[in-house]
Amino acid sequence: MKTTAWTSLWVALVLSFGTAGVGGALTDLGPWYFSLRHPEWKPPDAAFGVIWTTIFTLCAFSAWLAWRSADTPALRRRVWLLFGVNAVLNVLWSALYFALQRPDWALWEVAFLWLSIVALIVGLWRLSTWASVLLLPYLVWVSIAWALNGQTVALNGPFPGIF
Repeated sequence: MKTTAWTSLWVALVLSFGTAGVGGALTDLGPWYFSLRHPEWKPPDAAFGVIWTTIFTLCAFSAWLAWRSADTPALRRRVWLLFGVNAVLNVLWSALYFALQRPDWALWEVAFLWLSIVALIVGLWRLSTWASVLLLPYLVWVSIAWALNGQTVALNGPFPGIF
C-alpha cells in the first residue's frame, strides 16, 4: 500500500476515535445514570465500550474505503460531509443524554442520528459497496439504542430540565 493510503487510513482512524473520545468524555456513568430504571434487556454496561469501539473502527475503515474510491473533489466533499454530520449527531446524542441528563431530548435526536447513518449507507454505496456494508452494524446498534433510549424514557420520564 502506498504511503498516502496509510496516511488516509490513519487520518480516518484518528477522526473516528476523536469523535468517540468526545462522545465518551460526555458520557458520565455516575449516580444520575445508575439511578435510572433500565429495561431488563439492556446489555451490561461493559458491553457498550466493546460495541462502540467496534463500530468506530468499522466507521474509520468505511470512511477510508469511500475516500479512496472518491475520484473527484466533489465526491470527497460528500464523504467528509456525510461522516461529519454523522459525527456531530453522534456527539450531540451523548451531550443530550448524559451531559444534560435529557434522555427524552436524546430520543428525538437519535432519529436524526439514525437517518444520518442511512444517508451514509446510501450515499457511499456507489463509491464503495464495502464502505456501506461496514456501516450496517452501526445502523443495527443505533436502532437497538433507539429502542433502549425509548424504554428508558418510558420507565423514568418525565425529565425536568431547562424548559
